[in-house]
Parts: sequence; C-alpha cells; structure tokens
Amino acid sequence: MKTSNAFVLAAVLAASSAFAGDPRTATLDVTNMTCAACPITVRKALEKVPGVDSAKVDAKTHLAVVTFDPAKTTPQVLTKATADAGFPSSVKQLQ
Repeated sequence: MKTSNAFVLAAVLAASSAFAGDPRTATLDVTNMTCAACPITVRKALEKVPGVDSAKVDAKTHLAVVTFDPAKTTPQVLTKATADAGFPSSVKQLQ
C-alpha cells in the first residue's frame, strides 16, 4: 500500500510541475518616483501580486525588475499594480 501511495504522490507532483510555467522576468519603466520611499511603495505593490517571486526597484533608473510565474500573472497585471499604487509603468523588456 505504501508503494502505491508513493507512486500516486510522484505522479501528482510530476503533473503539477508540468503545468507550472518557467519564471519570467519583466523590466518595467516606472514614472512618478520622486522620493526615497517611492521604490519601496512600488516594490510592495508588485510583491502583493499573486505569482510574483521577486521585485527590485531602482529609483535612479526608474526601473523595476520583476520575476513572476506566467501561469499566475501577466505583465499587464504588474503594470496595473504599479499604476494603482500611483506609479504608472510600462513594459520595457520581457524575458
């Protein structure tokens, strides 16, 4: 019985990983960042999006680099999250 349970678990794990998308990275041009707190606000808004693995925001370059699961979110959802936080953005690069 233990062998069949292990087999079922292995099959479920294999099937779920087959549907998981490879992580993607989006670089966003972010506007309206004028103070030291702005990148923190943008980062927190992006990190709240389901499927976002990481978000790094640079105030000097006005860029946000976001790693995300394409099965759970899209670049359009990422730009909406920054806009909703008061910082409109656009996709500069998608990998």
